[in-house]
Order: sequence, then C-alpha cells, then structure tokens
Amino acid sequence: MRTPLALTAGALALAGLTACSSTTGGGATAGPAATDAAKPGKITVAANDTDCQVSAADLPAGTSTFEVTNSGSKVTEFYVYADGDRVMGEVENIVPGLTRQVIIELPAGAYQTACKPGMIGKGIRNPLKVSGAAVPLTDDVKLAKATADYQRYVKSQSDALLVKTQEFVDAVKAGDADKAKALFPIARTYWERIEPVAESFGDLDPAIDAREGDLAKGEKWTGFHKIEKHLWVTKDISKDGPTADKLMVDVKEIVAKSTTEKLAPLKLANGAKELLDEVATGKITGEEDRYSHTDLWDFAANLEGSQAAVSALRPVLDERAPDLAKTLDEKFAAASETLGKHRAGDGWKLHNELSKADLKELSDAINALAEPISKVAAVVAQ
Repeated sequence: MRTPLALTAGALALAGLTACSSTTGGGATAGPAATDAAKPGKITVAANDTDCQVSAADLPAGTSTFEVTNSGSKVTEFYVYADGDRVMGEVENIVPGLTRQVIIELPAGAYQTACKPGMIGKGIRNPLKVSGAAVPLTDDVKLAKATADYQRYVKSQSDALLVKTQEFVDAVKAGDADKAKALFPIARTYWERIEPVAESFGDLDPAIDAREGDLAKGEKWTGFHKIEKHLWVTKDISKDGPTADKLMVDVKEIVAKSTTEKLAPLKLANGAKELLDEVATGKITGEEDRYSHTDLWDFAANLEGSQAAVSALRPVLDERAPDLAKTLDEKFAAASETLGKHRAGDGWKLHNELSKADLKELSDAINALAEPISKVAAVVAQ
C-alpha cells in the first residue's frame, strides 16, 4: 500500500511507463472505451474519485489486459480480487491523467475488481465473472520451471523473514531500542524482497506494512511502521509489546500462505515491475521509512527481489525475447552499480544523507530499468 504522498517526482517520472494495473468498482458499464474493450483480452477501466467503470463484467478464461485511466484528482489503485481478497493482479500509484495496464491470468471463477481513490480502504468494487477454460501458462515447461524456481526463492526469504522479525520483536518487547533499531531494516529486507507475493493475501499486507496515512477512517494502525515511529520519533516502545506480538503473528501467517501459494507466471513478471514501482514511489522519496530513513535497505531489497523474479523467467526471455533479456541484464547492472555508491559498512546510508543529485541519479537508473521490465509480462503471456 502507498499513501497519496506518492504524488512525487518519483511517481511522475514513471508516468509514461507501461506498468501493472488494476480495475475498479462502480458499475461494469460500457463507457467511451467500450470499442477497444470489445477486442478479446482487453478491458478498459475509467477511474475517477467517485466511480469506476469497467468495460466488461464477463470474461473468458485466460489472460486479459486491464487498461486503467485515472481521470480523477486523487492517486488511485486497481485490483482484481479472488475470494478472501486474494490479489490476482494490481497496479498502484495511478496518478491523475495517467493510463496504466496489467496483464492477468484468470481461470474460471467469480472475482471482484476494485478501484481505490486515495489508495485507502476497500475501494469501489464490481463483480467480475470468468467462464470457460483456457490452457494455463504453466503448461509451458519453462514457465512451470520458472514458477518453481521462484517459489524456492520465496521460501528462502520467508524463512529468514521469520527469524529476523522474531529477533526484532524480542528486542522491542525487551525494551532494547538500540537493538530493535539495528534489526528494523534487516528484518524488512526479507519482507521487501517478496512483497508482491505477500501482498496477495487481503488485509495481511497493510497489517504488516501500512504507514499512518494509508489507513481509512476507523482502521487500526499496526505493523512495522507503527513501531518504527515509536523507536525514532516518540522514543518510547514500552507499550509496543502487543503491536510486536501481532506483527509476529501476521508475519507467520503470511509466510505460511506465501510458501504454499501456487504462483502464476504473470505474477512473477508483474511482481518484478511492482517492486520497481515501490522504489520509485516510496524509497526514492523517503516516504517508505519516513521516521528511520532506512529506505535504501528497502530499495536494495526491492531491486534484488525484482531481479530474482526476472532471473527465474530468464530461460523464457532468452527464447522469446533475447534482446530484451540482454537489455535487462545491462539495466539491472547499472541500477545496482548506482545504488552501490551509497554503501555504508554492511548496510546503507540513510535517506536524509543523500543529496538531490544522488536521488535523481538513483531515480534515473530505476526508470531506465522499469521501461524494459514493463515488457516482460507481454512476453510471458505470448
């Protein structure tokens, strides 16, 4: 989840890029975009601050492209949900005037689309019915292997997330603020590497990772960032025991679900792009870890997680789009080299230690990488 603060230079810098998208609620009506939407596999979504018009409410099974245009005044998000608010596909930080798209594979079943003006709450929702049968992408041997390889990566990162979060929670409950501060960015590193998978499971992601401004009226603030504020701002964690315990419970639940989730190949492709969007709209701006300024730990983790997803898909890219694979290698290397300038011992410099020129250089490197990554989903869906 991201707050409206994401209307920043980082978010606007990505405005021209094709990216993951989501749908909205408010009535599956045939609006001005209905002609384009009549083409198989493409659904247009007209989103604003109070409405979300989805050009189709019934789809054939298989892959579909959702193209979302935000004509409102608020930053919005789009999601396709299965039962239990399991995220099948999404796009965040759709700034006013921007059109973004996402390719999602949907088997037959009942779903909901959701638009979230202001990027908070449950969103404006519509039913979406998917019928029929389609050959799943995982019938391709290389795509099936890619998802299995990435699943092993998720398992390794999840195991480490459990260990480091427990150490962080224990330090908070023991009142050891210095130790908790040291562990905060380390525990979050493992979370950030697998966040596209973790985000799939309804309210667990915001319970763990929401910032204060992400909450709709009446929602309770929990998770990493609440403790972060108390560590660095109020400097009092004496009452954070229950929050720490809940964080551990939520992390255990999301790890259990993440490590058993059967991933779709497009989830890898879309997730790689989502992680770069996270960098451009949160880490670059300092919005993510606004109290501790440990954003570069998250930045590095997002970059590593994105590269892991692309690496799993590499045999498919080499076969179908070798030039794109080569470009991705070059852009990942350039982004890693640029970030590497800000190493500090075993960790990273604080965000508030970087100059505007430093942040622009990092932003430019991520934008240069985000453009070719935005093409990976279409290659996977071929």
